[in-house]
Amino acid sequence: MFRKILIANRGEIAVRVIRACKELSIQSVAVYSEADRDALHAQLADEAVCIGAPPSAESYLNIPHILMAAQITGAEAVHPGYGYLSERASFAEACAAQGIKFIGPTPDAIRKMGDKSLARAIAHQAGAPVLPGTEHALQSEDEAIAAAREIGFPLLIKAAAGGGGRGIRRVMSEDDLLPALRIAQSEAQAAFGSPEVYLEKYIPEPRHIEVQILADEHGKVLHLHERECSIQNPRHQKMIEEAPAPNLRPETRRALGDAAVKVAQAVGYQNAGTIEFLVDADENFYFIEMNTRLQVEHPVTEAITGIDIVQWQIRIAAGEPLPFEQSDIRVNGHAIEARLTAEIPEQDFTPSTGRISEWTPPGGPGVRVDSHLYTGYSIPPYYDPLLAKIIVHAPTRETAVARLARALHETRIAGVQTCRDFLLRIAHTDEFRAGAVSTPFVPRLLRGGVAGGAR
Repeated sequence: MFRKILIANRGEIAVRVIRACKELSIQSVAVYSEADRDALHAQLADEAVCIGAPPSAESYLNIPHILMAAQITGAEAVHPGYGYLSERASFAEACAAQGIKFIGPTPDAIRKMGDKSLARAIAHQAGAPVLPGTEHALQSEDEAIAAAREIGFPLLIKAAAGGGGRGIRRVMSEDDLLPALRIAQSEAQAAFGSPEVYLEKYIPEPRHIEVQILADEHGKVLHLHERECSIQNPRHQKMIEEAPAPNLRPETRRALGDAAVKVAQAVGYQNAGTIEFLVDADENFYFIEMNTRLQVEHPVTEAITGIDIVQWQIRIAAGEPLPFEQSDIRVNGHAIEARLTAEIPEQDFTPSTGRISEWTPPGGPGVRVDSHLYTGYSIPPYYDPLLAKIIVHAPTRETAVARLARALHETRIAGVQTCRDFLLRIAHTDEFRAGAVSTPFVPRLLRGGVAGGAR
């Protein structure tokens, strides 16, 4: 087992990894930007090193500074969290070159699954159904027009190097294709450093369902069941996730899990990862991408399986084999996570910053809060707006929904505008209570087209 691990991240996920290290009797090293000098993760870690100025490019994305921090503190491994450098094959390779273990998949797996068009081809070869779309990144506008006519409208333009819901444009007709293509390429370049995009068939009213994977370095690949992630804002950022996914036929659950394992096996995957699918009204499902990292919503899977995913990321990276089989991983109850963000939903989810004058998280039976907040903390304007994850677990979905509403009611935060009231509104809608949501749910709710929602 490792003696010391550096966490190359910030916010709630850095706090989460530090806590996992402490329970494994591993020393933790936090890195922080000048804007995060007073951040909770820098206070909780055994050591903390400043790695640069506030902009992410000068700190949390600065590979030389992060590796230097690992070297001077004697860290044997690096946990990248999610976002930032977690899906950069070049970072995993740089760690290896310095003799530092990267807690995640191999650079080869990151590179292959990070190329969304190549990932689709790998999934297809593994026997997983994929949406009709281009097999590679588009090379010209003429190719885009020809491919779009073959696929049919509506369709999506997606960044080939993208993920996390960014770099996506919906195209309803051929007249809209080229303008949307140029915008998507520009957005992809700005977000991911590559203008490459591909086309994919658009499914109206789909559900977004993903399967959690754990794979050790000895060839064992298991799934930890599925999560429902259909409640997303208009920019495709998830807001509420739950496990297991409600209202799925048993045969669909089994098929999703089997397909996810086959995709992970096809790429020789190691460590934690997530296979994402779209599911239509008839429960036909299609592979869309793999996230080669820990997911924000991992706590709901931990709640229903009893498996600490972050600790197992560390154990796997240290060479430990998974000690359980697929049949041992059973679903216990129902869990839901709501993402509390510093955003204003009614103003197109505009970010908000400020000093936290009050932070009273919820508690009580079956409630977990993952957060880096404390009263007096000032939210920097440079980073992701996620403030806290409010996770509930209960024996049934009905009880979990009631517990989520109760926990959100209890949550007290002042000094910054948040989405708390909007999350409460979602929790009281008829569609959410029935487990009958799809990805257009939040845009429809914003337009007033969803029943319920009163508090």
